[in-house]
Amino acid sequence: MTKEQFDREKKYQAALAVAREMLKKGVINEADFLRIEARLAAKFQPVLGGIFC
Repeated sequence: MTKEQFDREKKYQAALAVAREMLKKGVINEADFLRIEARLAAKFQPVLGGIFC
């Protein structure tokens, strides 16, 4: 994994963790979370992100 890929992965995982916490607290619903997840994946193009889902 290159440094660029690692940086993208790190940013993706951090942003997704925030979205998961929002879902857990009821700030967003499942549909919102799935939309956020898709947009983050498109933006950051994570290498490992899909493995952990």
